[in-house]
Amino acid sequence: MLLNLFRRWRRVPLFAALAFGVFASTAAQAETVRIGYQKYGTLVILKARGALEQRLAPFGIEVRWTEFAAGPQMLEALNVGSLDFGTVGEAPPVFAQAAGADLLYVAHEPPAPASEAILVAKDSPLHSVKELRGKRVALNKGSNVHYLLLRALEEAGLTLRDIEPVYLPPADARAAFERGAVDAWVIWDPFFAAAQGQIQARVLRDGQGLVSNHQFYLAARPYAERQPQVVRAIVEELAKIDAWGAANPHAVAAFLAPAIGLDVATTEIAARRYSYGVDYLTPAVAAEQQKIADAFVALKLIPKPIRIADVLWQAPAAAAR
Repeated sequence: MLLNLFRRWRRVPLFAALAFGVFASTAAQAETVRIGYQKYGTLVILKARGALEQRLAPFGIEVRWTEFAAGPQMLEALNVGSLDFGTVGEAPPVFAQAAGADLLYVAHEPPAPASEAILVAKDSPLHSVKELRGKRVALNKGSNVHYLLLRALEEAGLTLRDIEPVYLPPADARAAFERGAVDAWVIWDPFFAAAQGQIQARVLRDGQGLVSNHQFYLAARPYAERQPQVVRAIVEELAKIDAWGAANPHAVAAFLAPAIGLDVATTEIAARRYSYGVDYLTPAVAAEQQKIADAFVALKLIPKPIRIADVLWQAPAAAAR
């Protein structure tokens, strides 16, 4: 076995081995990085293009991709050790950390408050969030839109106790929304854009002025500590995709539409609402996330206070090239 490993690494160019020394020393321990993605976003493009696989292949590291319906399900997989890296909205990591998940915030996308909203049917008599009192509102529990709903209700002088939350994953929520089993639906893109384009759902309130709606990239702490340069490589490849996406929203839509089963025009609505520019977490973004955690504690949505500062990843210095 050692002889085979020696032969494998002997084929790696010397400059590459020096540039990614951490890879070379640990690749034998972690042959696969397991990445979770959702129906839409930069990770979908990265997966389709294969750039990460190309970057990691010389070091004997393969990439395994798994799609998840929403962030809470993804972080459950990360918590039980079946996932190493993934992307979620603002609320899921708060719930996961409170439940004891051993995760780390790695990076984030800039705010995209217009890419999530509270929707009502096109012919709904409801025209303000205040009118949701006593109504059935569908949402994915613990997802990014959970916080949007809280803030929108607060703005309207209401609380969660004033409505009837109906906790459903996106596909089930869409079905309930279409048949009139719920009065409103709180959802994110591309499901949001699809509802607008396909059934003419009307926006009751989006996130502008209420929430930042950051997209976060998280890693399982054991993996990030064992393979920091792999995690850094993922972020660097995401940054390249983001730079392209920011300049080419129509191309993003044309690329993603077949993968997510939507037409290009609908997908482009979501692509233009998306926020591009992945970066490592700043103190300001961490402070915003702490406010969300504190709000959830106050409402007893999570059982205990948590400190976001305790789960921030420290990126290693870039390797020489």
